[in-house]
Amino acid sequence: MSDSKQIWTEEIKSHSSIFSVNFREVWHYRDLLLMLVKKDYVTFYKQTILGPIWFFIQPILTTLIYVLIFGQIAKLSTDGAPQIAFYLSGVTIWNYFSETLTKTATVFRDNAAVLGKVYFPRLIMPLSIVVSGLMKFAIQFALFIAVIMYYTFVKNMLHPNIWLLATPFLVLLMAAFSLGLGMIFSSLTTKYKDLVFLLTFGIQLFMFATPVVYSITSIPAERQWIVNLNPLTGIFECFRYGFLGTGNFNPDTLVMSTGIIALILLLGVLIFNKVEKSFMDTV
Repeated sequence: MSDSKQIWTEEIKSHSSIFSVNFREVWHYRDLLLMLVKKDYVTFYKQTILGPIWFFIQPILTTLIYVLIFGQIAKLSTDGAPQIAFYLSGVTIWNYFSETLTKTATVFRDNAAVLGKVYFPRLIMPLSIVVSGLMKFAIQFALFIAVIMYYTFVKNMLHPNIWLLATPFLVLLMAAFSLGLGMIFSSLTTKYKDLVFLLTFGIQLFMFATPVVYSITSIPAERQWIVNLNPLTGIFECFRYGFLGTGNFNPDTLVMSTGIIALILLLGVLIFNKVEKSFMDTV
């Protein structure tokens, strides 16, 4: 018999601590992540007539409804910005956050059949949802940029400023927030399945706690601190201020949002890492 020690190229074992997250292993499975992103895109639009055109139709119809209800009927202030540009700005970034959060929150339940048979880093699943959502966001963001250019160079009604360069960072914050919050909910829904219904209802309420269809300047000054506790407030206000040039953006709210989102993402990863070992027993 040979005395040479056998060397394994891959070792699969349970993590001994919830703090042990193997990011190198996640990177090793990056091809699987890209495959899941492609699968999500193809599966969703394969049997549709208009295909990716729905990426444009959905925000346009939503914006027109908001213009009618909140702009024409409710007469909510848009800080002097054109109503279409104002509401489209909120719709564009809210769609990415809400859809990513909804899908991530049920990732264990929706993929139980696959997760129970094949090994791969479980973190790949929620990460693929975040990346897949970025593709849709990019298309809708292009529509938003076209509207901004029209009102800026043709109508001369908007005056964008340097804060629009913060957009990549704002998108990163939204991705981190939806990922962290989604992983927390996905870990809980493996045992408490009725939380899925609560989440669906909660997201609808959360939209009205976020300056999607209104500006924070329309809220009395003594109550604005309540809205600023929402991590999305600083993101939405910075995004609008950068592209529309209107509003009363305070950089401190963005700093606070960054801190809160970082904590939520850390908590989400830790809880997800703990539950992934035993979720098949409860899902």
